[in-house]
Amino acid sequence: MRSSEIDPTRVRDVVAVILAGGKGARLDPLTRDRAKPAVPFGGSYRIIDFALSNCVNSGLRKLLVLTQYKAISLDRHVNLGWHRFFCRELGEFLDILHPQQRIDEHWYLGTADAVYQNLYSLEMSSPKHVLVLAGDHIYKMNYQKLVESHIESRADVTIGALSMPCSAAQEFGTMQIDSSGRVTQFREKVADPPSIPGDPTRCLVSMGIYCFSAPFLFEQLRQDAEDPLSHHDFGHDILPSLIESHCVHAFPFRDENRKHDAYWRDVGTIDAYYEANLDLIAVDPLLNMYDSQWPIRTHYPSYPPPKFVFAGDGYDARRGEALDSIVCPGAILSGGRASRSIVGPGVRINSFARIEESILFEGVDIGRHARIRRAVIDKGVQIPPGISIGFDPEEDAARGFTVSPLGVTVIPKGHQFDSAVLTTTFS
Repeated sequence: MRSSEIDPTRVRDVVAVILAGGKGARLDPLTRDRAKPAVPFGGSYRIIDFALSNCVNSGLRKLLVLTQYKAISLDRHVNLGWHRFFCRELGEFLDILHPQQRIDEHWYLGTADAVYQNLYSLEMSSPKHVLVLAGDHIYKMNYQKLVESHIESRADVTIGALSMPCSAAQEFGTMQIDSSGRVTQFREKVADPPSIPGDPTRCLVSMGIYCFSAPFLFEQLRQDAEDPLSHHDFGHDILPSLIESHCVHAFPFRDENRKHDAYWRDVGTIDAYYEANLDLIAVDPLLNMYDSQWPIRTHYPSYPPPKFVFAGDGYDARRGEALDSIVCPGAILSGGRASRSIVGPGVRINSFARIEESILFEGVDIGRHARIRRAVIDKGVQIPPGISIGFDPEEDAARGFTVSPLGVTVIPKGHQFDSAVLTTTFS
């Protein structure tokens, strides 16, 4: 089913709740000033754009986005780029709900508590089904198929499920199912996740996507809120408690890329985030960003087209070019070169600079003769002329930069290079 085949009437009584309030501590320093779902991805996008695009493409028109930490950037992005898709006169909405402490005087204690504290807004929408989504994963998925499977199986809750290597499954909820797709076991983030029968190397993991029958969800949230021993989390508490007594089904993930391998990424660490971004520059990437039948939408600032100037001959010449790269609007490669990189909006790469396998956020300015390799440079950072970054991890760490376990150097937003660097790096 492609976007042209979506029937909005099938999901008219579904409200999608997007959990977008996590701290994203493992993505520090990219999350020092913004929520994880607001972190830029793929040059022009934010991470939350994937969940929101999946909703719109699936015909869902009733969305609640639950925020918590450092939500200003996320709030601004959603307001600028997404409200145009919804018409309140037709009963459609995209509401951003900040913590209101309607239930108690505390922040959200877990994913289930986040939904529980916004139960009033959910009940006001009178949904028949509620779709709970994570706002910080990269994938394409038709949620309408999941909802239809949930209704047809008469399940109390349906869990989006994905097969992955057992070695990578310890950070996720894992499950076992029977031949009908019913979940017989659910365990959250265990050291020895159960493997798929017949394949000891792979596990079935939860994608953090849950479809509930609405009255059933409301009842479970109220019961969980009264349990003093609960973590108030779907994965830790609610789902495991339902396996024996209720009908819990798994829905196998089917992405909209029509590739042999389903593409789903949890970009929760610097290395995972870096690798998922660089996936996009492949000749035939698993995640197709150019699919007009399942577009990923976002807010596009009013930038002019990218520009490449100076055309000297030879590798060391003054030449503006980008090879095997993504270059966003407003970027100017003024005699500098980018290869296997993502050049964000409004970036400037000055003469003789060399950028390799790096991610440059909006407004980054690269000085002349600078060399950047395997780095992520946050918004608006000005890189001084002649400096080398990403070639010596110990030197980068001594400068105060974050260096990931796989050697990716991250320069945070607002970083100011000291005068010693400015005077000694350029000759």
